[in-house]
Amino acid sequence: MGADVGPIYDAVVNGRRAEAEAKVGEALERGIPPEKILNDGLIAAMKEVGDRFECGEFYVPEMLIAARAMQSGLAVLKPRLTQLGVKARGKAVIGSVRGDLHDIGKNLVAMMLEGAGFEVVNLGTDVSPERFAAAVREHAPGLVGMSALLTTTMTSMKATVEAIESIGLRDKVKIIVGGAPISEDFARSIGADGYAPDASRAVTLAKSLLQ
Repeated sequence: MGADVGPIYDAVVNGRRAEAEAKVGEALERGIPPEKILNDGLIAAMKEVGDRFECGEFYVPEMLIAARAMQSGLAVLKPRLTQLGVKARGKAVIGSVRGDLHDIGKNLVAMMLEGAGFEVVNLGTDVSPERFAAAVREHAPGLVGMSALLTTTMTSMKATVEAIESIGLRDKVKIIVGGAPISEDFARSIGADGYAPDASRAVTLAKSLLQ
């Protein structure tokens, strides 16, 4: 990691938003390369947060607080990364499916993906199959992530896969699904590429599918 980005890493892991923002700014002023701040500071910190979640040391609130701190630091860093033409790891379109207004889990996945170096297009909640398909056409992502927390909205996932198929772009994207009522078997049955039970494993799955 290096001592020069250690304070950024610590601020994110501990969910200190204002400090993460300030430390990224200080690191840039000291001439630390933006890519180093991104990779060794922000991305490394979010990986640590994911690891702590998986071993039961962190829970969803801690992950959310850390992810928000990461986003504050990233907001300071983004203009410099754009100037340098630093490429994202990949692009993801994500949303809660039609009829589903739950967004905490979906937003956490979006933030964790950003923390892992992805560019994320967050469509929000109650996203129709047609809107998902239009976003795939517009943004050309490598990944589509769908969330459903209600058994009644699960059917919208299948309709969304079919909508992306209908515009001829299904072979261009990997589709992952998640949410309380979703299972690996359900994901396979609707033609998705994978299922993740939580935000941390959604990031691991996204990385493996896009390698």
